Amino acid sequence: MVKSVLHVGCGVKNPAKLHKQFQSSEWQEVRLDINPDVEPDIVASMTDMHAVDDAQFDAIWSSHNLEHLETTDVPTALKGFVRVLRPGGFLLTTLPDLQKVAELVAQDKLDEPAYVSRAGPIAPLDMIFGHRASIARGNKFMAQRTGFTAKTLQSALESEGFERVRVKREGFDLWAVAHKPPHG
Repeated sequence: MVKSVLHVGCGVKNPAKLHKQFQSSEWQEVRLDINPDVEPDIVASMTDMHAVDDAQFDAIWSSHNLEHLETTDVPTALKGFVRVLRPGGFLLTTLPDLQKVAELVAQDKLDEPAYVSRAGPIAPLDMIFGHRASIARGNKFMAQRTGFTAKTLQSALESEGFERVRVKREGFDLWAVAHKPPHG
């Protein structure tokens, strides 16, 4: 039986953007993005996913999206994630680890490259406020408005109805797996 994964903030279609866990014939990707220019299956915001039916997906993959929301909008997005997941479904998400980024800021390395991505050098300033080069090219969706440490991400996920939340630190990122209750 094929399972479905909602790829939130999918960006331009690129199979490599889908997490390797979902890159098999047992998963069907449905792409959701706020930007119609990237031609997603569903044009919607994480904070207004009314276009998505309740309990429709087995999983959600969200890579570097939550940090682009206003802090006050994060609960709305997480409640929406819980709503569209089937009972027992799970969210896999990754985003910047502000605790790790803060260590570089404390060392006065705010504007020094911490690593190089496909988009080019990434400095702590980019991880806090958004990728400056993308924003300068007019992609305002790349501005970041909130952030998390492992503790605050776990708390946010649990507060909005997820259970069995596991958060780990990897490089400059946090990775979380959170499950919708099996009877919810």
